[in-house]
Amino acid sequence: MDVIYALDILGTFAFAVSGALVASDKKFDLFGVIIIAFVTAVGGGMLRDILINAHPINWIGDLNYLYTIFSAVFLTFLFKSKILPLSKTMFLFDTIGLGVFTLLGLEKGLTYDLHPLIALIMGMISAVFGGVLRDVLTNKVPLIFEKEVYASACLAGGITYLILNYFKVEEDINFIISASIVVIIRVIAVKFHLELPKVKDDIFGK
Repeated sequence: MDVIYALDILGTFAFAVSGALVASDKKFDLFGVIIIAFVTAVGGGMLRDILINAHPINWIGDLNYLYTIFSAVFLTFLFKSKILPLSKTMFLFDTIGLGVFTLLGLEKGLTYDLHPLIALIMGMISAVFGGVLRDVLTNKVPLIFEKEVYASACLAGGITYLILNYFKVEEDINFIISASIVVIIRVIAVKFHLELPKVKDDIFGK
């Protein structure tokens, strides 16, 4: 699982950078930037662990998460002008992190003997609620509620994982396939500007 752990750290870094950039654009001070980077990177996993009563909380049990977040903030302050043109690279890291966080959260839910549906929801919370907390704290409408296929990609990857797990597919292979589903759906959705339908009027008219 070393590769998966490395991807987890990489995703944490990308999420922390995205949080730091948003906070910087909002003219937050250094402390504010660190807080927003922190909640973006580990807020989803922390909320998941609180909901399922898992201890220690993700970042408390592994200081590498904190080191990664601090490094992301430090590099953002030093090289913000250099990072901004790398939006495609950061998007890829962010998307990989999305898939990895989804499956790690799902696996943790299953480890705690949760119903697969609840574990699936825990996986989605792990992946997207850091971004929700970031947007709420910076006074923005959360991305997953407004546009883009985001949480839906997580659900698709999670469902894939549960199906393959049911058929006893080897864990690492299952993880790679399911994470790839999240990445592929997210990339296609952004590339072709795909969105979920919005509720505007009654389906059957007035």
